[in-house]
Amino acid sequence: MTDSATGQVPGTGLGGGGLDAFIAGLPKAELHVHHVGSASPRIVAELAARHPDAGVPADPEALAEYFSFRDFAHFIQVYLSVVDVIRDAEDVRLLTFEVARDMARQNIRYAELTVTPFSSTRRGIPGEAFMEAIEDARKSAESELGVQLRWCFDIPGEAGLESAEETARLALDLRPDGLVSFGLGGPEIGVPRPQFKPYFDRARAAGLHSVPHAGETTGPQTIWDALNDLGAERIGHGTSSVQDPRLLAHLAEQRIPLEVCPTSNIATRAVASLEEHPIRQMAEAGVLVTVNSDDPPMFGTDLNTEYAVAARLLGLDPAGVAALAKNAVEVSFLDPAGKRALTGEIDAYTAAWG
Repeated sequence: MTDSATGQVPGTGLGGGGLDAFIAGLPKAELHVHHVGSASPRIVAELAARHPDAGVPADPEALAEYFSFRDFAHFIQVYLSVVDVIRDAEDVRLLTFEVARDMARQNIRYAELTVTPFSSTRRGIPGEAFMEAIEDARKSAESELGVQLRWCFDIPGEAGLESAEETARLALDLRPDGLVSFGLGGPEIGVPRPQFKPYFDRARAAGLHSVPHAGETTGPQTIWDALNDLGAERIGHGTSSVQDPRLLAHLAEQRIPLEVCPTSNIATRAVASLEEHPIRQMAEAGVLVTVNSDDPPMFGTDLNTEYAVAARLLGLDPAGVAALAKNAVEVSFLDPAGKRALTGEIDAYTAAWG
């Protein structure tokens, strides 16, 4: 991430170590990060040892090879095998609290965790027990770790309308206190967005925000569909938006943020290389960009690393990185007082850095 001759992060005038240190201490919010996909090798190994029939390695070192993906379809296959080691409410609670612990180590103060309850209830975990587990972990994370968690319940698109109906039921009938939004994940190819409109309509009518994935492995039309049919307030990934100048202009004018996950896009082969990542085109078009880690241990990354990647690609100095962090706070679903507090914390940290 540095120029070999100067040791500086390009465009920053700052040594890579210095910028990395700034990022490590920077208070942050994260908006696009998956519940199961955030399980560290230590936690996955512990869960795999509890449930060896899932076929997931119980050796943390072996997991690195296991998490090497051929393409997006293979990533989904591996992801679902990890889901299969979460068998009961105790597993859910353990996973959730340990994800928050890893966030605390990165100075993440607030996160909207994408949760796919259908994957657990279809495996026999009662909905009520699932809600109790994540809520207990959420409250403990805030009191013990200083990390505020909120939930986005997301439809696994590959599971069809049955999963949409069940996700809507769980979200609306058993609504946990931390739930703020409704999403749609999984493969995009062969899973058109418009079919999910009735479920998003119900969720939005109940006061939940709309944050579907779109335009990660398909073209700009998927993003238009997410906006027009699902009422998207933020777009997960939105990588292909740069292929449509009219769409980019619309996103910029309407201040519809993109939840950008650079390393994830390379790992799943949605983008060929970091040098080709469209984040710079997005920013240059005036689109409000946030930086996120998606499924960090699976992709060998974390949010601090993603900020360092974005700083290189966008040519940011510490003030620019802080502005990126404040983007995430601004477009989060945190309450106004919480936004003011976290923004103030970012400003104070940046001023003290000098």
